[in-house]
Amino acid sequence: MTPPSTTPPPLHPERRAAGTTRRDVVSFVRRGERLTASRRDAWDRLSPEYVLDPPRGERDTLPADGASLDLEELFGRRGELVVEVGSGLGENIVAAAAEHPERDHLGVEVYLPGLAQTLSRVERAGSPRNLRLLPLDAQRALPAMLPEASISELWVYFADPWPKARHHKRRLINPPFLDAVLPLLGPGGRFRLATDWAQYAFHMRRELDAREELALVHPDGPRPAGASSDPVPEGMPAEGWAPRFEGRVKTSFESKGVQAGRLIWDLAYRRL
Repeated sequence: MTPPSTTPPPLHPERRAAGTTRRDVVSFVRRGERLTASRRDAWDRLSPEYVLDPPRGERDTLPADGASLDLEELFGRRGELVVEVGSGLGENIVAAAAEHPERDHLGVEVYLPGLAQTLSRVERAGSPRNLRLLPLDAQRALPAMLPEASISELWVYFADPWPKARHHKRRLINPPFLDAVLPLLGPGGRFRLATDWAQYAFHMRRELDAREELALVHPDGPRPAGASSDPVPEGMPAEGWAPRFEGRVKTSFESKGVQAGRLIWDLAYRRL
């Protein structure tokens, strides 16, 4: 694989090689990507080791045809692989890598300041070597670059809920994403999710419960206790919810949801 550049990736996610643009439905938005001085310093020093830089396709968030990840080459071994889609500022993936040196960890994130902040966090955690970051669109990159049944755990925590009805097609937990990533989960592999939006929790249950290749890890688990400041949809399942995963760090996204009076909805599935 080509060594990563110390220059941040280009910031034109819609630009195609032919000079035209195409608007695909994606679950993310590229926001302002200027780096503070401390984040720039972390990027310049640590991105060559931690941030993967595969050849790009028609957009800078897509891999080129034929690009792949050799996990044994990346980590110098073949251990259990944990993948977090939308790793944000890195709280969970860095803590997991430091806590579990026996496992390998891959954070997938397209937001440059989030990647740079993750690198700062990596250094404060003792620079664990069992972590890499992939700055690509997970739905399109992971099935192209990873072999089937290669992931032991897949995490999606506090993804953008896209609350407006016209934006529901942009939600990450939708058939195109599930069709792309579920074959990457090994038999018995865990799919862990959390959200602070009741409407999105209801949506996730409807999509995930319908997948024949998945089973709830906690079929009798009660729904979160208490009242929520956002409306809970009629017909919300009373059971099937997971307790808080002990490996999940309380992030700034979760804290904002709690401060706003919303409940935290946890889910865990296993791959049949």
